[in-house]
Amino acid sequence: MTPTKDTPFRLGGLALPHRLVMAPLTRNRAAADGTPGDLMVEYYAQRASAGLIIAEAATPNAVGQTYPNITAIHRPEHVAGWRRVTDAVRDAGGRMFLQLQHGGRVSHPATSGLTPVAPSPVPLPETIFTPEGHRPAVTPREMSPDDIGATVADFAAAARNALDAGFEGVEVHAANGHLLHQFLAGNTNRRTDAYGGSVAGRIRFTAEVVEAVAAEIGAERVGVRISPGVTFNGIEEGDDETAELYPALVERLKGLGLAYLHVVYADPDAPLFRRIRAEWPGTLVANPVLPELTTDAVSRAVDRLLAAGAELIALGRPFLANPDLVDRLRRGAPLNPLRDRYLMYVGGAVGYTDYPALPDGPAQPSSDSIVAWDGDRVA
Repeated sequence: MTPTKDTPFRLGGLALPHRLVMAPLTRNRAAADGTPGDLMVEYYAQRASAGLIIAEAATPNAVGQTYPNITAIHRPEHVAGWRRVTDAVRDAGGRMFLQLQHGGRVSHPATSGLTPVAPSPVPLPETIFTPEGHRPAVTPREMSPDDIGATVADFAAAARNALDAGFEGVEVHAANGHLLHQFLAGNTNRRTDAYGGSVAGRIRFTAEVVEAVAAEIGAERVGVRISPGVTFNGIEEGDDETAELYPALVERLKGLGLAYLHVVYADPDAPLFRRIRAEWPGTLVANPVLPELTTDAVSRAVDRLLAAGAELIALGRPFLANPDLVDRLRRGAPLNPLRDRYLMYVGGAVGYTDYPALPDGPAQPSSDSIVAWDGDRVA
């Protein structure tokens, strides 16, 4: 029987009350040094009714910073700031993973103070936002084998920091044109050594990062996000390349016993999605394409992906504009419209913590979907 969005689910040692996950959403509300502040505490606590929150991308080292005021997880003050967030979410009944993201070439010295690094010296083919406004991208420095080893270690250390900060686990970001995706894609990885060339070489860095993180904190606490065919940040992947690359990556990772695989812009009718679902032995998190932000459209997308075999559905923009999204979908209530001007990056409370909830409080799930969270957390 196909589960519904209200069907409980066990993710490793973590009991989720339903199937709706808040996707990671970069919002640029951290301090300049990457430390979460009061607004972030409020924002995430507002959305604690998600079955699981995957918190926005946090960098594992200084050179991995993408844009101004994004979060980090490589210094004690970052751990302390995130601990305030996770405490508030847990007090509100929620659960959190933290996404770990290294920007690679998606960075700028005006933001990080450092020259970006990447698999190959191929610059981003577009401008990038910095504290000084949009600037032309710079040519990144090609990572040496020592750089690669150090970065793998940084990811593992960041995962340990995330658990110290109160997260239940981490998601390794291998999607949307950031560093791991840059190693996967042929147009950004022009290496001829063991980390380039063949498909086996191009997936090696991602696999080594995931393996190191799993060894550090336990595979049951680790998810991976991929975006087959997505062209964000200048990535170019042809259909044939994508069809060969991602099954190979799944094959490399599937024996680790990871918490989940998270597929961005999942289409339940696409052959590659169906193949990944068939070949991935564990939990699959699917992030749907949403051409419109309405209750009916979101509910249809959720139902289709659950019917196609995804266990959890990750929603981004709907949670951004609706702190009580789960309640609204249960009631069939209208969703708040997005205020595009404040969609992501402007800072402050407007368009961030001021989206209204329904006035009369949360609706209770139907009696056959009520489940007590037993507190059995993996952290």
